[in-house]
Amino acid sequence: MKIVFTGGITGGHFFPIIAVAQQVFEVSEKRKLIEPTLYYFSNEPYKENLLYDNHIKYVRIGSGKMRRYNSILNVLDIFRSGIGFIKALFKLYSIFPDVIFSKGGGDAFPTLLAARILGIPVFIHESDSVPGRANMWAGKFAYRIAVSFEEAGMYFKKEKVAYTGQPIRTEILHPLHEGAHEYLDLKSDVPTILILGGSQGSENINEVVLSVLPELVKSFQVIHQVGNKNIEDIKRRGALILNQNENSFRYKPYGFLDDLATRMSAGVASIVISRAGSTVFEIASWGLPSIIIPINDSNGDHQRKNAFNYARSGACVVIEEANLSPHVFLSEVERLQSLPETRTHMTEKAKIFFKPNAAKKIAEEIVRIAEEHEK
Repeated sequence: MKIVFTGGITGGHFFPIIAVAQQVFEVSEKRKLIEPTLYYFSNEPYKENLLYDNHIKYVRIGSGKMRRYNSILNVLDIFRSGIGFIKALFKLYSIFPDVIFSKGGGDAFPTLLAARILGIPVFIHESDSVPGRANMWAGKFAYRIAVSFEEAGMYFKKEKVAYTGQPIRTEILHPLHEGAHEYLDLKSDVPTILILGGSQGSENINEVVLSVLPELVKSFQVIHQVGNKNIEDIKRRGALILNQNENSFRYKPYGFLDDLATRMSAGVASIVISRAGSTVFEIASWGLPSIIIPINDSNGDHQRKNAFNYARSGACVVIEEANLSPHVFLSEVERLQSLPETRTHMTEKAKIFFKPNAAKKIAEEIVRIAEEHEK
């Protein structure tokens, strides 16, 4: 059994692929099948060590960026995608996998086009309330479609769609409480807020946090994931802002939180602040109250729709980016922390919103399609 995974180069695409791949091995083992051979086709691996650790072979397939604005680079990227398609066609023909699982994104397009020409079954997963362009197109010929938000199902043929929720790796699924304060060098008697800027960091959120940092550390400890490209600048500016502040030790900026630090941070946080990408599903799996700040101009306005779909469950509050002032940010954090009953209610609603075992359900269907294709 041979399975190809493909998707964009962000963590929102990459980590769910790893989650599903892990479950494919487990499902195969439980069903006493020959261990499958897994491949990852993309322009670049988000974290190549995770591919190696999970026994996934990496195949580099070039692709162009799918921009939503006019640029001469769009013309150049058509050629890049064309070259990527030719490479994907030859690679897929030589491997001839039993099924392809795609998370969408421009990097998936060459592989999906090659799969369509070769007649290889395609299974796609959509994480957002509004599908991206690659998934909208692939949905027309995909064998099966899984969605994280039930609302996304309306964009595809009903008979193909399964509302599975979001695949999440087992490594970050459960918060760790014991020893977390010591590990993160935090006090157990001061509330902690966790601010997640995504893999690239969020400059808007970072700027607002820095502008209210002295006020924040009066009442809170702050775990602030800012993105690796921003960490040195944020550390320097944070140190200047909190110079001689008696609570400066309460501010903990990180470029990236590894799996252990993520679980520890989830274990100590009373509130999480995040963008409205796939991270909302991780927050829901932790059962934590949250403040969601969607990107203003995301493709198809999907982040705003993600945020408000999640808010309708009662699990979070939303601050739109247009309203993201230092005063609004600080007052909303303080208001939510002052309402323990509201936070308990949000915790309960987050747990209801989260659909467990998404990765396993998707893996079972992938294996079923692969077995059918083998016959």
